[in-house]
Amino acid sequence: MKKITVILLLTFIMLVPVVAQAQLTKFGVIDTSRVYNAYFRNSTGSRNYEQKKADFQAEVDRMTEELKALQTQKLELEAAGDEDGAHSLETTINTRTAALTQYTKTKNIELENLKSNLASSDEFYNNLYSVIEKIAESNGLSLILSLQQANAVIWYSESVDITQQVIDALGSM
Repeated sequence: MKKITVILLLTFIMLVPVVAQAQLTKFGVIDTSRVYNAYFRNSTGSRNYEQKKADFQAEVDRMTEELKALQTQKLELEAAGDEDGAHSLETTINTRTAALTQYTKTKNIELENLKSNLASSDEFYNNLYSVIEKIAESNGLSLILSLQQANAVIWYSESVDITQQVIDALGSM
C-alpha cells in the first residue's frame, strides 16, 4: 500500500509541471458592426455616401414641396369651380407622385449598393484581418469571435472585447 501511495505521489509530482505548462486557450470577441461604423464614418467613401444621401433627401424634399403646391392649386381651382383645371392638375400630381416614388426606390437601391460596397471593400477586410491578427497575437489570444456571426455567444466578459483596439488601429492606418 505504501508503494502505491509513493508511486501515485511521484506520478502526481511529475504531472504537475506538465499540466502547469499546458497553454490555456484564450479568446476575444469583436463587434464588427461597431468597427464598420467607426471606420467608415471618417472614410472618403462614407463621406461620399453621406453627401449622396443628403443630395437625395434635398431632391425628395423639393419634389414633395412641388406636390404640395400643386395640391394647393388644385384645391383653389376646385373652390373656384374650375373642374377641368383641377382634373388636369390631378393628372399632373399623379404623374409626379409616381415619379417621386420611382425616384425614391431607385435612389434607395443606389444608396444601399454604395453602403454595401463600403462594407465589403477588399482593402478594408485586408486591413481588418491584419489588425485583428496583430491584436490577437499581442494579447495572447488564440481565437476571435464576431458578435454578429456567433449565435452561440451568450455571454462574454468585456475584458475579451478587442473592438476598440481594432477601431483605434484601423484609424491610425
